[in-house]
This record gives sequence, structure tokens and C-alpha cells, in this order.
Amino acid sequence: MLEGRELVLGVTGSIAAYKAVYLLRELRRAGASVTVVMTPHAQEFVAPLTFRTLSGRPVLSNLFDPREPAAVEHVALAERADLVVVAPATANALARAALGLADDFLGTLLLASRAPLLFAPAMDGDMWTHPAVQSHVATLRARGATVMEPGHGDLASGLTGHGRFPEVADLVETAARLVWPKRDLVGDHVLVTAGPTREPVDPVRYLSNRSSGRMGYALATLAARRGAQVTLVTGPTRLTPPPGVRVIPVQTAEEMRDAVLQVAPVATVVVKAAAVADYRVARPVTAKIRSRQDGLTLPLAPNPDILRELGRVKGTRFLVGFAAETGDVRESARAKLEAKGVDLMVANDVSRGDIGFDVEENEVVLLDRWGGVVELPRLSKVDVADAILDRVQTLRRAPLPQVT
Repeated sequence: MLEGRELVLGVTGSIAAYKAVYLLRELRRAGASVTVVMTPHAQEFVAPLTFRTLSGRPVLSNLFDPREPAAVEHVALAERADLVVVAPATANALARAALGLADDFLGTLLLASRAPLLFAPAMDGDMWTHPAVQSHVATLRARGATVMEPGHGDLASGLTGHGRFPEVADLVETAARLVWPKRDLVGDHVLVTAGPTREPVDPVRYLSNRSSGRMGYALATLAARRGAQVTLVTGPTRLTPPPGVRVIPVQTAEEMRDAVLQVAPVATVVVKAAAVADYRVARPVTAKIRSRQDGLTLPLAPNPDILRELGRVKGTRFLVGFAAETGDVRESARAKLEAKGVDLMVANDVSRGDIGFDVEENEVVLLDRWGGVVELPRLSKVDVADAILDRVQTLRRAPLPQVT
């Protein structure tokens, strides 16, 4: 995710400084090389030795300490950095960055660096909403910096409100997004569907399938990293949506259809990765069906074919479908592509237990309406998602003949 990237982590004087330790660990796990810069106040909360041990590098703090070999390192470090992360960013740190104050190592580094800047605020809720803090945040954002919204919950003051240090996973994903090498979806609105649907039988039972949602969530994540505005319409899963993505949770196929048709008019790319139930119970009962009956018959009704409906009103949108097959995978997927009017069909063999549903990897074939075929080897679903978006962009840019 962050392999080969040179990051600077600026830690300022907040009780949340201990969370920067966890952030450093996860940035390193994501492949980044990290140099930590601490303000004097930050060192009142966490000892520099902790960060030095986890980063494997000296911790920088003092511009003028002649005993520190890197004491005049701020300009060179600023030039090397691919991203500067200030986490936690106190109200004081945000003010100093907005005003351009440079009387310590971190302030000087922020002025010298032309790398993307990411601030993770952490402070009391009333401080966060204060007009002065909001003015400084607006100034930083206007200059191109990314200032995350703090979380909501219990604060160090004992109060509850906005001001919590953002989730570490969200910070790492936002960092990856800011340095992602492909930014070819800026200006696009990508609509992704993910997960299964649940069709109620009675108040406690439902019909569903084995879809985990991982493929759709990976597509939403990669589309956001590549710069798109992303809407994720998701059936019930155990996954955490990527930060900065609009999420519309649904349960049934009909709810998914309504959500998709609401968003589709503003989408430039639609990726239907959800495993939508083909049938629903025609007449769900309002009371729990008693167990241990001799026999039970459930009358089923067909669910709407969302992909086919989108194909009929596709317009200029690029439409991607998924075909989960167990027989002749390629031929079945080609037939669906032609019948449903999609531009690209992603076909995979769900009869195999090692790929597809509810596992981390997939092996797919990409079929397009111009006759192209791309076979992808077994890859992580994140890598498959990236390859699918690569293919989408290739097909959108190529001077291909129109097929009627």
C-alpha cells in the first residue's frame, strides 16, 4: 500500500500522542519508511525512544541542538518526503501551520516541504468547533492540505463529542490515497455495489448467499485511491467501508435497486459487484415459522435484474457486471454481457473453494463488449480490483468502434 514511500510523522502535544505509536506501526506495516518529528510538548506524553525503536530512525525535534546529527535536517527531509502526516494535530499545531510559524523543527519542515500534508486533529470538542480553529482548518484546506474530521466519542476531558483522534486504519488509508501513483479517476463518480442481499422469510430467517463483500469493498477502496468520488451501495457485511466514501446500506434486492437507480444518473462508472439474490419469498410471514414441521413450501418471486435495467438506460456511463458461474464460465459470462448491455463483464468460477466467495483471493476473466478477453491469474482481491479499474480506463480511452 505504501511500499517505497518516504513519510514524515509529526507528533504534537496531545494526550492522543500515544495513538501515534500505533499509527507509526501500521504505516511501517504498510511498507512506508517513516521519520518521526516531535514537538517539545509531545515529548511530555510519549518518550522519543518509543518512536525511535519502532521507526528504526532518530527522532527529530530540535533545530539548534549541536549534539543531534540531524539538527539541520529539516530542508533535506522536506525534500525527501512523499507525505507529511501531523498526528495528532492539536489546535495549537493547526494554528501554527495555518499562520506559517517556523520556530521549531516541525513548523520549519511544514514550510519547507512541498509534499502533500495530512493533519489528524485531536482535541476537546468545544476546541474543535471554535471559530478560530475552524478558520485555521479552512485556511489549510484552501492551500491543499488534507485535514481529517476528528472522530466522535469519549474525550480525555470526560465529555463526549467531536475531537477524538481519527481511527488509525482510516489514517493509513487516507495516507495511501494521497500518495497513490494512479490518479486517473479524478472527476469521476464511481458507483459500486457489494455484498449479498437478504430476502426475509419471517422475522428471524432470510434467504442469502456466501458473498463477503470483499471484492466490492476493494473496488470502492481502489476507486477512491485513484481519485474518484465513490458511492458504495452495500448489502450486510462485516467489513468497514473505506474512509471518505458515501455508503448506502441496504438489505434486500429491491432496496439495492432503488438505491442504485437513485445514484446512477450522476455516476460515470457503475460496478455491480454485489451478489444479488435472484429470488425473494413472495409472501414473507409476519410471525416466526414454527420449527420441526413435516414440510415447508416457500413460494418465490423473481427479484429485479438491476444490471439489465442499468444496461437499458446506460447512456454514456461505463457499466461493469460480475458473473459468478459454476459451469462454462467464459461462455456464460459472454452471454450475460450481451444480454444485459454491459461494457465489461468480470467472470469467476464460484465452484472453487479457494477463490471467489468469502475468501481473500480471486481469479477472473475480463470480457468486454468489443470482443476483448483478459485473463487474470490468482491475485488478492485488492490487486484484482486494481486490474479491473485499469481495464475500465483502457477501454474508456481507446478509440473503440461503437457496438449496437
